[in-house]
Amino acid sequence: MTSDHRSGQIQLGNPLFDLVDEAYRVFSYPKPSTLDVCRNCCMDARVEADFFHPSIRDLPQSYVRDWFWADCGPSGVSRATWGYLLPRILEILASGNCVASVGLEVSLRRFDTGNPDNWSKSEWRILDDFQRRFLSLQIAQGTYPLDNVLCMFRLGGWPLADLLDQVAAVPAASLARRLWRDWCKDHAMGREAVWVTSFWESGDNALVHAFYTSSCLHERMEALVLADETDPDLVAQASAVACVIEAEQRPCL
Repeated sequence: MTSDHRSGQIQLGNPLFDLVDEAYRVFSYPKPSTLDVCRNCCMDARVEADFFHPSIRDLPQSYVRDWFWADCGPSGVSRATWGYLLPRILEILASGNCVASVGLEVSLRRFDTGNPDNWSKSEWRILDDFQRRFLSLQIAQGTYPLDNVLCMFRLGGWPLADLLDQVAAVPAASLARRLWRDWCKDHAMGREAVWVTSFWESGDNALVHAFYTSSCLHERMEALVLADETDPDLVAQASAVACVIEAEQRPCL
């Protein structure tokens, strides 16, 4: 067993266990004096009163979700509060759970998490490693759509171009399987489509859609289909993904 989905805690065997364990040691921030969210309003009163009593490793997942439900100022939360909570947030994500009830995409947006200037070298090394490994794991075997994961890191401050470069570097076979699960697997015949989450901001949705429907990606799917060594199941999946791309490339009449 590698995680307890009810508690949002991970155990030995989880591919991110060592990294999360190190995050707790490196982000050993003192308990903040404030939650940096509205008080006596959005959070459950009992949770708000008890929030800083458990150790950060034992902070209940339900407390974190309640904290995300509360409003914070337009500038987000302070580094002191975010840095303290970050190891627990990373662990909940690594366990396969969302920290916010509204969706995975907002998990890292309350502070400019993806900006290395905000962190020490050791802190950034963990965050950068987590981003890359979490994305890779989600492409290979995760339950979240690829677009939701990309959006989470983008809203957290990571450059979109770098995120898309990471996706482009994924072997075509792995990418075909992931996109087939996202675009085709659970869709009725003729209803397959590129999935783009509604959480994108500042025109990024158009950029990621252009990436998904690019000639380059289509050519990679076609190459899989035509390769003699490609497994028949993968041929079918890559062909379905290529068909979705073709359909999205055609202008509406």
